[in-house]
Amino acid sequence: MFTLGIDIGSTTSKCVLLKDGTHIVAQALVDAGIGTEGPEEAFQSILAQSGLSPEEITRKTATGYGRTRWQGADNEISELTAHALGCHFLIPEARTVIDIGGQDAKVISLDEKGRMSGFVMNDKCAAGTGRFLEVMAGILKLEVDQLGDLAAQSVQPVNISSTCTVFAESEVISQLANGADRADVVAGICQSVAGRVAALAKRAGVRQQVCMSGGVARNRGVREALSQALEVPVVWSPMAQMAGALGAALHAWQKCGKPT
Repeated sequence: MFTLGIDIGSTTSKCVLLKDGTHIVAQALVDAGIGTEGPEEAFQSILAQSGLSPEEITRKTATGYGRTRWQGADNEISELTAHALGCHFLIPEARTVIDIGGQDAKVISLDEKGRMSGFVMNDKCAAGTGRFLEVMAGILKLEVDQLGDLAAQSVQPVNISSTCTVFAESEVISQLANGADRADVVAGICQSVAGRVAALAKRAGVRQQVCMSGGVARNRGVREALSQALEVPVVWSPMAQMAGALGAALHAWQKCGKPT
């Protein structure tokens, strides 16, 4: 039996196809999210990879910022539920999941069976989100994926103290104008994001193992800064960006009356 999960974010669309709730048959990521053809492109990529027709997929579950907008879904679930399920599948020992999305940051507490036991989230301000990193990368004429490696070259990270993205933008420009090294500025940006998310995590209560979910998990600078701020190791899976879509596919499997 095949089930599909689709995670429609603000900037990306992700799909995961599962066979019998255990085997990942195909996955797709398209750099286009809600309001674009990205979700359908991701879905068509899954069909091309697997050789399946839409009718051969028993159930399709949508999650993410644009989950209500994809007409191909049989049902929708929250990002919290999706990331809890996906991270438990990828890292069964995870008890705290930190998902830094494009529009918000979420901290999810899991019990020993991988069930969500609590959460806190910040969706009021762009600071501490993927959008903040995108804005800062734009100022520095960098790709977001370049930030982590550049931060690792820092000798003396600068302090980015502003709690507002607009003011932080001005602060970064001032640091650069005053001759600050780009690597030090990037490290300061990563530490700024990590500090805000760490404060959120401490509100939820931090239990090990702590893992990161979502696209920002690929950013080495944020991961290491978050580990320092929380004073515990922070692990991640190479499939972290697909965790939401994976969780949606697992939920679809459950809706078919199958255990996970």
